Amino acid sequence: MKLVFASDSFKGSLSSARTAELLTQAAGFVFGDCECVSAPMADGGEGTVDAVLAALGGKRITVTVFDPLMRSTCASYGILPDGHAVIEMAAASGLTLVEPDLRNPLMTSTFGTGQLILAALDQGCRNITVGLGGSATNDGGMGCIRALGGRFVDARGHELRGCGRDLGEVSEIDMRGLDPRLGETSIAIMSDVTNPLCGPEGATYIYGRQKGATSEMLEQLERGMQSYSEVVREQFHIDCNNTPGAGAAGGLGAALMVFLGGRLQSGIECLLDLIGFDSMLEGADLVVTGEGKADAQSSHGKTMQGVARRATTKGIPVYALVGSIGEGAEALLDDGILSFFALQEDDMPLDYAMAHAEELYADTAVRLFRSFRDAR
Repeated sequence: MKLVFASDSFKGSLSSARTAELLTQAAGFVFGDCECVSAPMADGGEGTVDAVLAALGGKRITVTVFDPLMRSTCASYGILPDGHAVIEMAAASGLTLVEPDLRNPLMTSTFGTGQLILAALDQGCRNITVGLGGSATNDGGMGCIRALGGRFVDARGHELRGCGRDLGEVSEIDMRGLDPRLGETSIAIMSDVTNPLCGPEGATYIYGRQKGATSEMLEQLERGMQSYSEVVREQFHIDCNNTPGAGAAGGLGAALMVFLGGRLQSGIECLLDLIGFDSMLEGADLVVTGEGKADAQSSHGKTMQGVARRATTKGIPVYALVGSIGEGAEALLDDGILSFFALQEDDMPLDYAMAHAEELYADTAVRLFRSFRDAR
């Protein structure tokens, strides 16, 4: 019997890798000798590099970059055995790098993410995947592009620093100094965000508050982003307000697409392709996936949906082991998940479930495998 495990992390309690270990132990208890294949999951945010390196091998490179507030810090990215670089923008420009009382998207920049791309170029990488989850920024990607040699100039001809407050000052965008190696580099963008750059569903209004923006800041940032978008449209003939994903990571999605020719891909679909998930599925009898909470968001490009669709295409049954089940989770049944198993029962306090996550997960995994065995 061959079992494939592909679960996202249970944030605050269990890593993706740990869920696979517990599933392997439970499978051995129920089935005895069986083949267990683990595929650590992530969607482009924190943990993406770990997941890909765990599946494929390769090396982690640590470099000194600027954080969102332009303070020196260390950040890592991965290089796979074939020379493909995998970068998490959150490693250099993530919200967790900024203290809560200092979070202000008028001041933050994606410059450090550009430095990570530059570091990968220096290592000879010409295929680069950039995950866009967890940003602290709303700079339209200006900081990133500045680190790579682009220039954003105001009406007086002065180069702008490239943070959120500079958006409305951009009068001209000069890409003549862009690192020439980018012309021979393929950029893939991992993101589940489909928001456009501006408007009610754009980068600023949907994600600005979680990055520290007040109502006044949101208005200033949106005016600036609209102005910036217009300059992009005039010079590069691309309307980012009608481009899905342009608003990812505070507009970094737009910058990577417009200035670097990046291709936007679903985070989970990109990861599954990177790790060769379809090959892992060959000969499998059951796939187990999961995440901390199954709800309506789970059916919008998240891990369980992506895994279930791949497995179902090959006729492989899929069970989900989750922390809890919320409203809208039933939509995943249409994607191929046959049954849900939850750690948290209806009357169980969340703090208890979090504190006893490993024990509950192990017990639930045994119950899942017994159910599968009995249904065969």
